[in-house]
Amino acid sequence: MKKDARFYGKLFLSTFTLSAFTFGGGYVMIPLMQRKFVDQYGWLEKEEMLDIAAIAQSSPGAIAVNASILIGYRLAGLPGALLTILGTVLPPLLLLSVLSYFYIAFQNSGAVRAALWGMQVAVGALIADVVLSMGMEIFRRKIILPILVMLLSFAAVCVFGVNVMLIILICGAIGALTALYQQRKGGESR
Repeated sequence: MKKDARFYGKLFLSTFTLSAFTFGGGYVMIPLMQRKFVDQYGWLEKEEMLDIAAIAQSSPGAIAVNASILIGYRLAGLPGALLTILGTVLPPLLLLSVLSYFYIAFQNSGAVRAALWGMQVAVGALIADVVLSMGMEIFRRKIILPILVMLLSFAAVCVFGVNVMLIILICGAIGALTALYQQRKGGESR
């Protein structure tokens, strides 16, 4: 892929439009990013996008911004990361600046409340879509450890009420140990 001004413009415009027309944050943007960067442009592989989504979710900060940084860096290094950050952050910044100016007029509007409630329903459906598509991809790979971790994490949080922070730390440790094991296993076979 040729990294010229047209490529950088397309990269910026892609994240800008995704951010401008998406309500609900990163969980909604991830499948849209996949459609744009994997399916439409072919710049990333599906597995790379799954890895990016997992890293973005487990890193501190907004998932959409984290994913944008990782995609931009993967595609074009530091300039790509800076462009995708700007493309992702600029639309909400502009929108919030305008909305905050009119906040007093909007705060008691029944129509605005109804529209926001409708958006919450749509965001819930999009989050369910992300969970199902990513979960199905994990099951499709037929690797036992991620499936087991996913099911046990779900049970720990939903059934036993374990603190999510503890689950994240344990899953991070499992991921690090798995990576070390695979690295050593790959190093020994060479």
